[in-house]
Amino acid sequence: MRVLIVNTSERTGGAAVAASRLMEALNNNGVKAKMLVRDKETDRLTVAAVPGQKRMQWCFLWERFVVWMRLHLKREHLFEVDIANCGADITQLPEFQEADVVHLHWINQGMLSLKGIRKILDTGKPVVWTMHDIWPATAICHLTLDCRNFETQCGHCRLLPGGGSANDLSTQVWKRKQRMLSDREITFVACSQWLAGEAQKSGLLKGQKVVNIPNAIDTHVYAPKDQQQARQRVGLPTEGHIILFASQRVTNRNKGMDYLLEACQLLAERHAEIADDITVAILGGHAEEIEGQLPFRTCPLGYVNDEQRIVDIYNAADVFVLPSLSENLPNTIMEAMACGVPSVGFRIGGIPEEIDHQQNGYVADYRNSEDLAQGIWWTLYEADHEAVRKACLQKVAHNYSQQSVANRYLEVYESLHHHYNL
Repeated sequence: MRVLIVNTSERTGGAAVAASRLMEALNNNGVKAKMLVRDKETDRLTVAAVPGQKRMQWCFLWERFVVWMRLHLKREHLFEVDIANCGADITQLPEFQEADVVHLHWINQGMLSLKGIRKILDTGKPVVWTMHDIWPATAICHLTLDCRNFETQCGHCRLLPGGGSANDLSTQVWKRKQRMLSDREITFVACSQWLAGEAQKSGLLKGQKVVNIPNAIDTHVYAPKDQQQARQRVGLPTEGHIILFASQRVTNRNKGMDYLLEACQLLAERHAEIADDITVAILGGHAEEIEGQLPFRTCPLGYVNDEQRIVDIYNAADVFVLPSLSENLPNTIMEAMACGVPSVGFRIGGIPEEIDHQQNGYVADYRNSEDLAQGIWWTLYEADHEAVRKACLQKVAHNYSQQSVANRYLEVYESLHHHYNL
């Protein structure tokens, strides 16, 4: 069986990482899988770039320009809205024509248009679409937060000037997505049970199949290492406890750095004796902007794309904290757990599916800095570290290993293969 995985980027972003790992998992389990991307970043033979890079750049700019105009020339929300009004036609490419199954992932920002997806569906090839956020089930947004309009029909969008209207951009794109899906079938895969539940409530996806399969991780790469040696390799203190925070851009408010700052302040006020014991390591772009805001020693590590160094950073930590305000199934928590490092996060999205409370980490009440501080304290000073470490590794091996995830996707592909009589 030949599977074509389609994603905007090869490596940049959580969806790209997940799609790339799935390709490797499938190839390691008897499936011939390739990736087709707009942004090719390595020389891997199994990854192809969409030809016509100038046109692809034009598609990206044109979509942003249209969105910018609809936002009344304001930058706020500019990259929170996607309308897929321009993109590549991949149906004539050899990679597409030789594929038995077309597997879409994150295809925004000029990769595919709604018309392009409809053209893919019209070829009659079975299509699987892994949802890395809620966009395929809404009109224009990737995060619904408190909005439930997508359960009936998008309109009066919170991201548009003045809260939108009954026939605003979100309503128009909703109707275009309806036409795209009309009389066509896609098997949607949500990476978390939470997202699957949200997708099944979408008025847009009525009649479509939605299943839940988590992302895969290579447990040969993300694995426990000697903590002291890992700390030395990445230049972190060899003494004391290390709290790790990671995000592509650490100043992204959605990732919850403000809550980590508050939680650390609470810990410092209540436990003065730990002031010299704790270091906060910050992995991601703009990390240096946080230095000086924390009551503990801070080590900004910046943006890192070397996988072995990232593995060392996880292994150097005693706890990984991700107080995100909205998440699907974060790769970062999975990566930390695969290295035997417990995580602390809020009870939101797919996070409670990854973290088993007080077994392999701590699930704090949503937007509750006090409980977040308690979770960090419990993990560092109260938990049975060896038992927690073993629970992390067992959870990853059972749920997120390459073989486990590949087998579940194979079941989906085989059912489609039978349904389409291929």
